[in-house]
Amino acid sequence: MKKLALLFLSIFTIGLANSQTKKSKTIQKKILFVVTSHDKKGNTGENTGYYLGEVSHPWEVLHKAGYEIDFVSPKGGTPPVDGFDLEDPVNKEFWENEEYKNKIDHSMKPSQVKTNDYSTIFYAGGHGAMWDFADNTELASIASKIYENGGIVAGVCHGPAGLVNIRLNNGKYLVDGKKINAFTNEEEAEVKLTDVVPFLLEDQLKERGAKFEKSGLWQNHVVSDQRVITGQNPQSAKSVGEAILKELKK
Repeated sequence: MKKLALLFLSIFTIGLANSQTKKSKTIQKKILFVVTSHDKKGNTGENTGYYLGEVSHPWEVLHKAGYEIDFVSPKGGTPPVDGFDLEDPVNKEFWENEEYKNKIDHSMKPSQVKTNDYSTIFYAGGHGAMWDFADNTELASIASKIYENGGIVAGVCHGPAGLVNIRLNNGKYLVDGKKINAFTNEEEAEVKLTDVVPFLLEDQLKERGAKFEKSGLWQNHVVSDQRVITGQNPQSAKSVGEAILKELKK
């Protein structure tokens, strides 16, 4: 009888351990996508928001690899969308995925985020990010904690606007001394918004000590340096997702 009891106890203990391991793996796999709440390009009257392809293409890579993704925006709720092109099959796949369409349409506020649940934070672009990412101290704090916990901080196009004011525990800027890229001065000039955006992203990142790298207009360019992954423009979105996946598998 005693042996039988010990056997049951052993089975229960192993089962509990396996359950906790699975739970731990699930938590490790969660990724937080940040999208803008800002819907206007300065005083131009033109609409903006998060750029759909800069969400959908990294989402496709990471979702298919089995990672769970949550969404946060500065104001929470339904964020404005730009680059709405459902002829892009990946955009269409994301937009018609009921689970994830519901998730992004009910994005969390920063105060609702449980930082320890996430291994990665990814800032999606879209011009709106230039107005509400850089000075959001709650988002910067979330990103700093994820990074200090050994996690990944990533962004694409204008998304790295969210990186410019992230400081680490040692007081240094996250991007200081790291290879970084983002939407370039030349690309901003090409879309005629140099005098509309509140700052030039390339210049601001350089001021923070980033070793800014770039390619020509609209070229796919992704940089990965010490768990910080950045992409230059919409053309780089899928490659950023792939770089995140590669880093997560290390």
